[in-house]
Amino acid sequence: MGGTFMAAEIASQPDCWREAGALAAANDGWLPATGARVAITGCGTSWFVGQAYAALREAAGLGETDAFAASEFPVGRTYDHVLALTRSGTTTEVHTLLAELCGRTKTTVITGVPGEVSGAADAIVDLSAMDERSVVQTRFATTALAMLRTHLGEDLTEIVAQAERVLAEPLPEALTTAEQFSFLGTGWSIGLANEAALKFREACLLWTESYPAWDYRHGPISICEPGRVTWMFGTAPDGLADDVRRAGGTFVESGLDPLADLVHAQLVAGAIAHRKGLDPDRPRGLTRSVVLA
Repeated sequence: MGGTFMAAEIASQPDCWREAGALAAANDGWLPATGARVAITGCGTSWFVGQAYAALREAAGLGETDAFAASEFPVGRTYDHVLALTRSGTTTEVHTLLAELCGRTKTTVITGVPGEVSGAADAIVDLSAMDERSVVQTRFATTALAMLRTHLGEDLTEIVAQAERVLAEPLPEALTTAEQFSFLGTGWSIGLANEAALKFREACLLWTESYPAWDYRHGPISICEPGRVTWMFGTAPDGLADDVRRAGGTFVESGLDPLADLVHAQLVAGAIAHRKGLDPDRPRGLTRSVVLA
């Protein structure tokens, strides 16, 4: 993966996350207030980051929070505040939704290209310093989540340190040579499990799936066997690791904060892309943004 934009952008994440506190403070008035009924929306990676944020905000007792793919947003529902996450600022489904919400719901767009959404929402959170050249998203999405977590009152100091340790460690051969991955999460880490699976599909064209951890034994574990990996984001349900190992699979449970563990997954995806001779900056069939006619 060395020499790709994706590699450089993955490595830059700890420094980006250190800016989360300043970003949250600077945009405090345009991020959700305590008690507000909130929805967060986006496409692909942005939607999965939204899933993580929604679960975190509700768990913190700060207000009902939902996450939707922009194309599936229930416009008949009433929300106090809608956040839209779009790296490029050009995603058609996001623009269509913002136009529908205009004048009746407070809206904030978190974007890497503010000029593309000028006038489309009530406020814009500018993350252009974290924009990316690789088609495969890494630092923009994770920095957006770091900012939102800081706004929820979390201290990310240890999480930044964990990510730096992950970046300094060699990758296990059992992961870089695996043929299939299933990513699992509970609560807010389900969104990051979904995002990790997407990274593998995008960057290295590998068969990956993602599930709530408690649901994995309700069928999906049947594909577990030697050469395949079950990767847990957060703490696994009792007995799950033993079940995976009995089936011959490799079980990964790092003990890291799931956001730092996502960096590990990004690195593995990049390493597999390199092994397969793929360019993760220009994945097959993908562009930086989906703009529909």
